[in-house]
This record gives sequence, C-alpha cells and structure tokens, in this order.
Amino acid sequence: MKNWQLFLISEVFREYDLSKKEQAIMLAKFPDEETVKVNRQVADRAFEDDRLPADPETIRRQLWTIYNERFSPKENREHFPDYDRKGSSAKDKLFQAWLKEKYLKWKSLTIDSRSTNPAAKNQGFISPDIIHQKVTEKETNKKVALEQKSPNVLANPFIPLVGRVDDPQLFFGRDREIKQIFEILNSGSSVTLIGEEGIGKSSILWSICQQAGNFLHSSRESVFLDLNWIHDENEFYTALCEEIGIPSAKGYTLTRNLRDRRILLAIDNVGKMTWEGFTRQVRDQLRGLAEGSIAPLRLILAASESLNDLFNDSQDEGKTSPLAGVCQEEIIAPWNENTVRQFIATRLAITKIKFTETEIQQILQESSGHPRELMRLCYQTYSRYVDGIRD
Repeated sequence: MKNWQLFLISEVFREYDLSKKEQAIMLAKFPDEETVKVNRQVADRAFEDDRLPADPETIRRQLWTIYNERFSPKENREHFPDYDRKGSSAKDKLFQAWLKEKYLKWKSLTIDSRSTNPAAKNQGFISPDIIHQKVTEKETNKKVALEQKSPNVLANPFIPLVGRVDDPQLFFGRDREIKQIFEILNSGSSVTLIGEEGIGKSSILWSICQQAGNFLHSSRESVFLDLNWIHDENEFYTALCEEIGIPSAKGYTLTRNLRDRRILLAIDNVGKMTWEGFTRQVRDQLRGLAEGSIAPLRLILAASESLNDLFNDSQDEGKTSPLAGVCQEEIIAPWNENTVRQFIATRLAITKIKFTETEIQQILQESSGHPRELMRLCYQTYSRYVDGIRD
C-alpha cells in the first residue's frame, strides 16, 4: 500500500469519520499527493469498485458532503480554508493542498523516522501496515458487536435526512410526477419543477437524469448542475462546458460547440440566477439553446416559485421570463396519506421495528406529507426504539 493511501486510511478517514463510499471516492479522487482526478474520471472507475457512483454528478454531490459536512469548520477543529467560497475545481485543489500539508507532517513522524532512526523500531514505533491492520480490526469488531446485540435494528432506515436522495433504492413515491415529466420532455418541451424547499425537487431531478436513457424517445446525455456550487454566470458557463466535455465558452461560440450535441440539462436551485453575478443573458441563451424539437438542450429546472414570479426583470416592458417561455410547470406537492403509510412500511420492512398507529397518525399530522419533515420525524421515532433496545 502506498504511503499516501495509508495516510488517508489510517489518519484522515478515521479522524473525520468517512463512510465506505466516501473513502472510495477520496482514494479515487486523490490517488496521490500530486494528482486530482476530475469527477468523470472517478465515475469511470465504478466498474472496478462498486462503492463508486457511476455518475459524475453523484460524485460531485458526494464531494459536497465530504467537504461541507465532514471537513466543515467546527469548534476547536482544524479545517481546510475557504471550503465554502470556491467553485468545485478550485475547492478540489485547495483540499488537496490542505491534505498534502497534513500528509508531509504525518510522513515525517512515521515513515521517514523509521529510515533515519534505525532504533525507532525499539522505541515504540508502529509500522504503517500495523496501523492499518489495527484500524481495520477495530472497525470490524465494533460492527460485529453491534450486529450481534440487535440485528436488523440499529441501522436507521430513514435516511438521508437532508439533501438529495441519490440512491435509487431509497427514492420513493414520485412515479406519477416522473411519468408526467417524461411525457412533457418527449413532447418537445422543457420542464420546471415548482415546489417548496425540501419537497423533493432535487431528488426528482436526479432520478430523471438517471432514467432518461430508458424513457426519453430521443436519446440525450444527462447533465446535472446544482447552482449552490456556482457563484456567477462565468462559473455557470465553465461548469456547464466542463460537464458536457467541451471547451469553455458562451454566446455564439457555445451555441456552435453544441450544434451536434443533444443534452438533457437539469439545473437545481435555479432561483440562484436572481443573485448578483447573474444576468438575463444566461436565461436568454438557455432559451435559445432549448427551442425546437432538435434543440441542443432540453431543460428540466427546479425552482421554489413560478419563473415569472422568480425573475422580476421578466416583467420589464411586458416581457415574460425567457425560461418560462420554453418550460412547462409541474407542481411538486406533499405526499398524501396513502403514500406516507407506504413509505413508512417500506422503510421498516427491512427491520424488526413497527410503528404504532398512534405514532403514524402523529407523524402524518406533524409532517403534512412534507418529505423532509416526514423523514426527520420517522428518524426520531425509530431512534427512540433503538435507544430503548440499547438500554
């Protein structure tokens, strides 16, 4: 095992409590101290490592979790600088530089000390291979102990609590909406998903991208952009071109470069285009690229309100929103009672726990069918059962 890989496994992964999937992504993304792989290269390795997602956008979202949740600033805890103010590519390089500095310190205290001090072996030095072995044994023993104590109970099935559902096995309850969205896309129109925060728009966008190959009548490559990663329109064009795999461009040059391409472009958090740094020009160009049956782009957007209401400049001189002109709206509503009950039953089916009717009624009342709130309430209810078992 390379020293760099050993450093990640024995020091970084353990200290910051990365999941197995996150560990695999880190090892593929940063194979050594001098290299940063692009997300597409990482996804291409999925056939070799089944822990790696096969979609570059999923890699991007997983890295968001790693950077912003695992390594985010916490009280009295070291973190890499500017994690929340840089674009994705700049953030990758910043993170690598931060890791490399830690690696060199670790290496000088472990690997290098062994070669420069022959007596180190007799002075309490523990070899990197032994470190890795002990860490692995500790994790395995802990997992076995928990499973023996209460099999099929401890793992809370009500996840993820926040963010997109990017595991197809966890996606639930939007068959009608997805069928309707594909009908609109196949008719030659683009789509805007309208719904309140946390209603599930991001998860639906992701699912549409994953299923496009099966349900679009005319083949299109799926590209997913989350504007939470993008700070202005220059970064938007850079990210768009990078994900499509063409030279960075905008205006006529972008139109020319996309002339022979067919893309299903999913844009999450499109409301961020109202922020400083974005102009109407971006929306005008997207409209131009999405008009017509053989247009380079077919759009599927996620917004918290109607595009005409979202973009105030759309009303100037009686004009309408450029994007509203090519997008049909699909309202994403909360789940009904039947869907909520099916969801709870499906998640609990893999466990030995059953919620009481009183608990289900309370969850229904407090969540009003809102998926994010429903997940939180179910997670808390399940945790109370687990706490009782542990006690």
